[in-house]
Amino acid sequence: MTSYANQVVLNIRFKVKAGKKEAFRKSLYSLVEVMSNEPTFINAIISDDIEKPDDLVIYEIWQGTKDSWLQEELPKPYRKKYEEVLGDLLEDRIISYLTPNGEWGSNLTNVSR
Repeated sequence: MTSYANQVVLNIRFKVKAGKKEAFRKSLYSLVEVMSNEPTFINAIISDDIEKPDDLVIYEIWQGTKDSWLQEELPKPYRKKYEEVLGDLLEDRIISYLTPNGEWGSNLTNVSR
């Protein structure tokens, strides 16, 4: 199967501190509202973990590579305010950078099957 280096997927699990989930959700939604206007942004899905009620997961698709995302998107000024509040809201954040290589049900990636 062919993988495409021109898109990167970020799969991020947020382990939210007890009692802070709605405050974190508000902050995350605000971030996504701003970042969704970036030219390389494709899509984001935020989900609650059914089995871990204090966890939220975001799945983001971006044009580019992991390196281009880290160089161009991570340093954006609007992310600074978001990052500053995370210490009060999160226990942990686990980030996976992925390359899409198969897709069914939509056409968000540049993957051919």
